[in-house]
Amino acid sequence: MNRFLNGWFRKKQQDGMTTRTAASESSRDGNDLSPTDIPRHVAIIMDGNGRWAKARGLPRIAGHHNGMKTVKRITQAADRLGVRYLTLYAFSTENWKRPKAEVEFLMKLPQEFLSLELDELMRNNVRVRMMGVRELLPDFTLAAVEEAVRKTENNTGLVLNFALNYGSRMEMVESARQLARRAASGEIDPNDISEADFSAGLLSCELPDPDLLIRTSGELRLSNFMLWQLAYSEFWFTDVYWPEFSEAHFHEAIREYQRRARRYGGL
Repeated sequence: MNRFLNGWFRKKQQDGMTTRTAASESSRDGNDLSPTDIPRHVAIIMDGNGRWAKARGLPRIAGHHNGMKTVKRITQAADRLGVRYLTLYAFSTENWKRPKAEVEFLMKLPQEFLSLELDELMRNNVRVRMMGVRELLPDFTLAAVEEAVRKTENNTGLVLNFALNYGSRMEMVESARQLARRAASGEIDPNDISEADFSAGLLSCELPDPDLLIRTSGELRLSNFMLWQLAYSEFWFTDVYWPEFSEAHFHEAIREYQRRARRYGGL
């Protein structure tokens, strides 16, 4: 099955699903995109920071720092296009396995990013949100994120949702536990539990499911990211590393999204 899926994804890439080249000049600014078919919610697995740095003889943390600049660039691009929700996979529950120095650097990035960009996010009416396990995050990381969430909570524009210390299996297990407790107490009948009930217990419960998933760096897997929520999302993979992912690449992903027919199992 894995061999089949890999072959299918590779064929999609060859058919033009992904590319390392920038879009043509005529479509670079996104003017050719249909304003009535912009994905409401875009989720991105920001991958390839370390490999980008290694290819340039730089330490991995240099890749993460340059990836932070891409976060700003793509947030602005999404806002200009009218995307309503942008979810960025910033740090997974499995990323704690990385070298201690790298993890410590990654934990400092939210603080640095938000200290530099919060004023602009406010000016652009962006609302910051976070989904993940807060208890395990360093105090300075959590304080920076919570300050941004608090200061932007009344903004009504793009929702910038950081998946920080996030794991999809973990959140699904927790949702199941919540339903089990409610059933055990007699609050609900197990036979009446619906998909909506399960979704209500997920960390993304305030957001619509993603319409489009983007993953950079050439990897073709979900890596424990929004497994339930991505059931009917369109997937777009690119070989481009996250630090070099441009607005043109983002437009290319939206362009491919607009070429697809979303049938949700129907005809």
